[in-house]
Amino acid sequence: MKICVVGAGAIGGLVAVKLARAGEQVSVVARGAHLAAIRERGLTLLEGGREEVARVAATDRLAELGPQDLVVLAMKAHQLAPVAAELPALCGPETVLLTAQNGIPWWYFAKYAGPLQGARLESVDPGGVIAAHLDVERVLGSIIYPAAEIAAPGVVRHVEGNRITVGELDGRETPRLGRVAEALRAAGFKTRVTGDLRSEIWVKLWGNCTFNPLSALTHATLAGIIRFPATRALATGMMREAQAVGEKLGARFGVSLEKRIAGAEGVGEHKTSMLQDVESGRALEVDALLGAVLELARLTETPAPHLAAVHACVSLLSHTLQEQGARLRVEKLGR
Repeated sequence: MKICVVGAGAIGGLVAVKLARAGEQVSVVARGAHLAAIRERGLTLLEGGREEVARVAATDRLAELGPQDLVVLAMKAHQLAPVAAELPALCGPETVLLTAQNGIPWWYFAKYAGPLQGARLESVDPGGVIAAHLDVERVLGSIIYPAAEIAAPGVVRHVEGNRITVGELDGRETPRLGRVAEALRAAGFKTRVTGDLRSEIWVKLWGNCTFNPLSALTHATLAGIIRFPATRALATGMMREAQAVGEKLGARFGVSLEKRIAGAEGVGEHKTSMLQDVESGRALEVDALLGAVLELARLTETPAPHLAAVHACVSLLSHTLQEQGARLRVEKLGR
């Protein structure tokens, strides 16, 4: 397949290299020093003590690439709206769009039979810009579980994990869904097809809406947050509120809250993506991970005081870092 990965950062870069290794015709959309390095030296993946370089077409101008068979939207959720108007240039009659963002997706209430059917969430699609430019009939959803990081411009390090779940928005099994799943399996990902994307989105978001902002505010790893009694209690309160919202929308949580927390603790001394963004001075993924949950809490009349308090604090942190063009990193004192 002819595949374009839009947003070849940590996760997008990992997916791009593995698809290219499997023989797919891969191009990537990136920017800045990362783009320059990919153009000069290729896209490098560090994985299991090995180094692999994929020579992929790289650009920051989507129109140069032309129609694709598959477009993987791997940028962060807040980066999608600014490029939405350019994405139709990658689409032919049969092009599939695979969304790979964390959090509540912009398409959540499309092809949805339940409360708030057809609603648009301002927190993830401000002004309806994304829905105006992307045909929801092209869209497949995904939940991406691997952890990765940008080690240097043009270099992605795979930290752990290889699971990906994909599905149609209405839960059907279709030929295009099968093709995308098979391509991901051939690339080495443990890929599962689901008929209930939204429930799995909530189970992953359950942790992300809690541990990402707490780590950004405290500079602690997952294990650190969970092993400190006060933050463990706060995380538990946040997760209970998020679960209440999800269940009002029909989501099924197939794992207990305690088991979900234990799973996060088992990841150990891992820095969340939001903490990595704080340390690098990048914009934080506040709206899709936390703002959307609060918007849904209001729409479903679900109390969420713990989520609201943490959202206020992490929103101010994000605003301050962006306004000052700053980053924030905890470093040991030289003594």
